[in-house]
Amino acid sequence: MAFRASRKLFRHLLNKKVILSPLVSARHCSSAAQAAPKIPHSPKKGRLLTGATIGLVIAGGAYVSTVDEATFCGWLFSATKLVNPFFALLDPEVAHRLAVSAAARGWVPREKRPDPPNIGLEVWGRNFSNPIGLAAGFDKNAEAVDGLLGLGFGFVEVGSVTPVPQEGNPKPRIFRLPQEGAIINRCGFNSEGIVAVAKRLGAQHGKRKLDETSSSSSSSSDEVKHGGKAGPGILGVNLGKNKTSEDAFADYVQGVHTLSQYADYLVINVSSPNTPGLRMLQGRKQLKDLVKKVQAARDEMQWGEEGPPPLLVKIAPDLSKEDLEDIAAVALALRLDGLIISNTTVSRPDPVSKNPVAAEVGGLSGKPLFNLSTNILKEMYILTRGKIPLIGCGGISSGEEAYQRVRAGATLVQVYTAFAYGGPALIPQMKAELAECLERDGFKSILEAVGADCR
Repeated sequence: MAFRASRKLFRHLLNKKVILSPLVSARHCSSAAQAAPKIPHSPKKGRLLTGATIGLVIAGGAYVSTVDEATFCGWLFSATKLVNPFFALLDPEVAHRLAVSAAARGWVPREKRPDPPNIGLEVWGRNFSNPIGLAAGFDKNAEAVDGLLGLGFGFVEVGSVTPVPQEGNPKPRIFRLPQEGAIINRCGFNSEGIVAVAKRLGAQHGKRKLDETSSSSSSSSDEVKHGGKAGPGILGVNLGKNKTSEDAFADYVQGVHTLSQYADYLVINVSSPNTPGLRMLQGRKQLKDLVKKVQAARDEMQWGEEGPPPLLVKIAPDLSKEDLEDIAAVALALRLDGLIISNTTVSRPDPVSKNPVAAEVGGLSGKPLFNLSTNILKEMYILTRGKIPLIGCGGISSGEEAYQRVRAGATLVQVYTAFAYGGPALIPQMKAELAECLERDGFKSILEAVGADCR
């Protein structure tokens, strides 16, 4: 029917004397008193070309309208690969800003296809449609939460957010190593501050509640709803301290008081290498005191049936065995809700060490971090005896690598650098690969595979 309508319109445009107004040149001008000149009909060849073009567009539109939503959605994600080379030509920070702006304005594809059922899971009483999340650092100021979750991530973590706005370190501060699939950054917690982030998250939270109210009558009560306070996915808020702050504990407490009401989970970031003295907070006594204070700040607030958001700590990959033992002891003693392993590294493992860019100061992320981060996570899973959910982060760039991290002890995983290089098309690809890996090895769910290599 759509084809018949397109053919009819095509014939109509071809036979009717449709004329496009040409640009008036000097030789066609006449005096005001003179009658307007008669515009000649377009030549037959031009009419044919115009009609054929319009017909093809209409026929193409009619064909697309008959394609199922899943196929069309797949095309959109695949088409984003064409844009990646353009971003690679831009300054890294400019490219980053453009990507965030595009997601904030909805200029990115929206995932309409359901996730494979075997990669869905429940953690902290929250339903994740899949375990693949976007790490903190991409959307530092919560500008594009809805657009990023719409890409199909199971969860998105914003931040790090500091109490007071700060510019971060001087530019340039982001350096690509494309051959190694890596990035070095020394941003230094550039942030618009908790007030700006709270306004954005508050507006989104209100919109979410309105949407829930309007859709509650049409949805089935038996249906498992994935997502949290931000919409279809889970939202994490990563808290940082200001560079010039004299009281780091007070900075994190302020972040909890202001932002925890909008978060499905909170993260204390004590592992960025780009803020002086921050990593010292990973010491046993310092970490214990900090976690106690932040837990108390969270628990003194009033919470509904869902209770307070889980509290996690993000640690570095550059830790000794003794450091890991201390962190594990604190996490178990204080019943920490989770650990994110890991942040960027100050080391330069091969083949990065041979690249001249390796001399730049900052944290290294991407593929060269994969083995280091996996080994640290596996060690921590063993030290915590699998009692604490771990989020694997660092160097993951495929579904197979996500699966390796799950087998090493991760309940959830995060990507960043691979997403920066691969764009939106990476996400459905990773989810499909992860589902295949689970099926291949006989696991019915993600949770069955967690820590399989440590048993």
